[in-house]
Amino acid sequence: MAQFTTLTSRMISIPVNDIDTDQIIPAQFLKVTNKDGLADALFFNWRYNDDKSPKADFILNQPEAQGAQILLAGDNFGCGSSREHAPWALTSFGFRAVLSTSFADIFRNNALKNGLIPIVVDEATHKMLLDLHDEAPRAELTVDLASQTVSYPGGSFSFPIDAFNKTCLLDGVDELGYIMGFEEKIAEYEARA
Repeated sequence: MAQFTTLTSRMISIPVNDIDTDQIIPAQFLKVTNKDGLADALFFNWRYNDDKSPKADFILNQPEAQGAQILLAGDNFGCGSSREHAPWALTSFGFRAVLSTSFADIFRNNALKNGLIPIVVDEATHKMLLDLHDEAPRAELTVDLASQTVSYPGGSFSFPIDAFNKTCLLDGVDELGYIMGFEEKIAEYEARA
């Protein structure tokens, strides 16, 4: 998993509530066992016409989306079925953080295991970020995982994350990698037993 310490990026906004995992990555793309090509499948039914030509008015097809690593989403992001392909597609496109007023639990856990930080904000902060995006679409935010803060032009706010996932993201390890970090202590214990 890629290490996450700080991230400074523009954000793009898809302020739709209840975006489910089938909208994030439709079922026809779930046959793969790796992330190759999933960036092109992200929001596939929203991004492409029936003939697979890009819809010019969808945000991911617009120049300002290129290079943006922060997604501002509506409430209840990632609801629906439990497919790890959803955070795979988001990270393959380049997103490292998603901000929403709430996330589905399974999506949240899958995101954290794949280096994507789901940041929960209150409704007032969410509205402020939507307004900021409308007024200054090229404004950058900085996500600082160590201090658990997001800075934006004119201020900052804090966000919650549990200590275990924070440690794994800061160290760039998954659950197994975390355990393997104790390999020497485990060997010492086994030698004594």
